[in-house]
Amino acid sequence: MSLSRRTLIRAGALALAAPAAVLEGLGNHKALAQSSAPAQTWRHGLSLFGELKYPAGFKNFDYVNPKAPRGGVVRQVAIGTFDNFNLVVGRVKGSMAAGIASIYDTLMASSLDEVSTEYGLLAESVSHPDDFSSCTYRLRAQARWHDGKPVTADDVIFSFEAFRKHDPQLSAYYRHVVKAEKTGERDITFTFDQAGNRELPQIIGQLNVLPKHWWEGKDEQGRQRDISQTMIEPPLGSGAYRVKAFVAGRSVYYERVPDYWGNDINVNVGTNNFDELRYEYFRDSTVALEAFKADTLDWRYENSAKDWATAYDFPAVRDKRVVLEEFDIRNFGIMQCFAFNTRRDKFKDPRVRRAFNYAFDFEEMNKQIFFGQYRRINSYFEGTELASSGLPEGQELDILQTVKDKVPPEVFTTVFSNPKAGDAAAVRRNMREALRLFREAGWEVREHKLFNIKTGEKMTVEVLLSQPTFERIVSFWKPLLERVGVDVSIRVVDATQYENRQRNWDFDVILASWGQSLSPGNEQRGYWGSKAADQVGSRNYVGIRDAAIDTLIDRVVFAKNRAELIASTRALDRVLLWHHFVVPQWTYGKVRTARWDRFARPDPLPKYGLSGFPTVWWWDAQKAAKAGSRS
Repeated sequence: MSLSRRTLIRAGALALAAPAAVLEGLGNHKALAQSSAPAQTWRHGLSLFGELKYPAGFKNFDYVNPKAPRGGVVRQVAIGTFDNFNLVVGRVKGSMAAGIASIYDTLMASSLDEVSTEYGLLAESVSHPDDFSSCTYRLRAQARWHDGKPVTADDVIFSFEAFRKHDPQLSAYYRHVVKAEKTGERDITFTFDQAGNRELPQIIGQLNVLPKHWWEGKDEQGRQRDISQTMIEPPLGSGAYRVKAFVAGRSVYYERVPDYWGNDINVNVGTNNFDELRYEYFRDSTVALEAFKADTLDWRYENSAKDWATAYDFPAVRDKRVVLEEFDIRNFGIMQCFAFNTRRDKFKDPRVRRAFNYAFDFEEMNKQIFFGQYRRINSYFEGTELASSGLPEGQELDILQTVKDKVPPEVFTTVFSNPKAGDAAAVRRNMREALRLFREAGWEVREHKLFNIKTGEKMTVEVLLSQPTFERIVSFWKPLLERVGVDVSIRVVDATQYENRQRNWDFDVILASWGQSLSPGNEQRGYWGSKAADQVGSRNYVGIRDAAIDTLIDRVVFAKNRAELIASTRALDRVLLWHHFVVPQWTYGKVRTARWDRFARPDPLPKYGLSGFPTVWWWDAQKAAKAGSRS
């Protein structure tokens, strides 16, 4: 599954994975259609391939402080700009306001100390048959919008249809849902076009539910609202927070709703502890770092190894008013890379793409500009047990045999690895290999430039960036590419232009990343599936159209147990790697954070929640007094 909107931060992301086997339920209810139909088994939660940790009626998650005090303001950073509060079209139009999902509740809420597990939020229970051919959600009677009106089955159906129509990623997720209908006063049944897709019920559970009556109404100027368009009017929600104030493109503030209907729901106890969540926008991370030092921000995720090593030696750090802390990444893997747009003819040959990797000296880059902090990525599921390694064997080999005539032969004979450099001799060897691959693919060097032998096209590559801080990375790569004849340019554009160009495949190479959950599934179709290659706004940035990859994605989606899921994912990973769609970059395995010491947290933090900030943290008045007044 895809990364939950409420979890990851930067990525995207956290794919919470899929539905479950028969789990402990809340009791039996009458069948909805006929009294003679089999009784439904209602569950308070869903988990893929395992039992639920928390029983029906549990009081709160173990990783929260149920007595956490409430109050305080937390100021967080957002990069770029925003011009849209409409979550439905956020992937395809405008720039979405940071934190807007916090005003909405979902049918289910994710557990942060279990893999791929959800418990009821708007929904008090969920039911599905043993073959996963449908699912039914039952809403809580007390669920309310901020205007006091009840959350209804019609709201759920309206939201589902809106996201399916206007959100490319969710359209792909939901294409196997043939019908969503009201089947009881508070019941909504989703019927699927196939059995065995175990995660579909949980994907439905992640639906952000929108108020139909509000969207079908008019704004303060009497204009009809249009859910297919961007808007800057603060929307009506049902969640723990609502929009308090904003300055378009510069800041957005959310206030906790004091009479929030879900305050005492078990999945919410100990969370949503801040009175106000503020997001301050900055054009780039360099300016944001200076703002943090000046105490205009409270919390910062640091993505730059250079800045982590050199930029945090200032008085507030030395006197411990600012805390630097790293958190282990346990809940997802990642592929971060230079991604080629294979819709363009010059990148269609995998030998060309592999040649670019040979012209990349990660080892020297890591030493010179990353302070040796990183390791090279060798998997699309880096950092998880799902990553392929060695040669295929066992169940993974059996799965690969079913597509043997459709995948690169190296899948079966050669262990994948990235080229290694780090010294002059290794670089020379890699340059020779890059030139050999270019020649085999039909490119030759003339007057120090690469040209296509048949068409006469010169190999020119524009690397599209959204932040100037990435220029130094590409600038390190550029001279090596120029040594083998590639004409490289770097283009930095603003966030809105970058999003539009990326959505419409208007690029040669971008810096891309795909966060991967511990239980991948239907989202893989949006990442690598053929149907997503031409779907505007999808995350198939590369433009992959490959029958064998489609087959392997289906093996992942329809895996019947954890062992089969692991084997299928490793097979998919191995085939993706040997197509050389990307030049893998690097990873650290931890999240770096800096914060002004004004907050407290549970101990221990949730295993799969990264830092858990701000979800399970709270304002600590004593610490805040010691940290000093804010700017």
